[in-house]
Amino acid sequence: MAGHSKWANNKHKKAANDAKRGKEFAKLIKNIEVAARTGGGDPSANPTLDDMIKKAKKASVPNDNIERARKRGSGEEAGGADWETLMYEGYGPNGVAMLIECLTDNRNRAATDVRTAMNKNGGNMADAGSVSYMFNRTGVVILDKADHEEDDVLMAVLDAGAEEVNDLGEKFEIVCASGDMNAVCDALKDAEIEYDSIEADFRPTTLVPVDASTAKRVLNLIDALEDVDDVQNVYTNMDIPADVVAELDA
Repeated sequence: MAGHSKWANNKHKKAANDAKRGKEFAKLIKNIEVAARTGGGDPSANPTLDDMIKKAKKASVPNDNIERARKRGSGEEAGGADWETLMYEGYGPNGVAMLIECLTDNRNRAATDVRTAMNKNGGNMADAGSVSYMFNRTGVVILDKADHEEDDVLMAVLDAGAEEVNDLGEKFEIVCASGDMNAVCDALKDAEIEYDSIEADFRPTTLVPVDASTAKRVLNLIDALEDVDDVQNVYTNMDIPADVVAELDA
């Protein structure tokens, strides 16, 4: 779950107020535009675009905004920004490794805003390559369990490049190489198994357990980074043990 616990992931993905909602809308719109530019503007032939549109609709982004972003990305309509993906590396409190993924049309602004958020919240920027080696680029496909058995799902996607199927409670998570995501989705369609979402992820090779004090400080830093308009995702190697989660919830 993005390098930290499900609890942390869920906590940081909720739009707590109108400002956060607006920023979330902007991030979703950018993702649609980039997906259309990269893989074409037809959602039926571009699983990533299809997934981004579904996520935007689920977040109540107006259909007109979604369609305009799709057209800008595909070139059907003028005005698309020159978006580029940037990855910044750093350390949070107590040396927690962090990758900060940005999607921006102004790399100077992105660098300044990320550095400011890090410096003000107990983090430190790091040189390129000093943190990224601790993470692996993966693809993740999420689907409802419904009436499916774990072994059936695994058999459906194994030949498409799936590496593992994990039980998340009410859902299954399929992990694969990032380049195999579309093949895995096609295999699910062939097996008539519907999926909820697909996304590229960075998974830490080793998780570092933290105490409540460190967890709070790192989560505050993640909050600050996610408030930066250009920041799309924050990945860490932090693991919040169950007893620490209970302490934080209390």
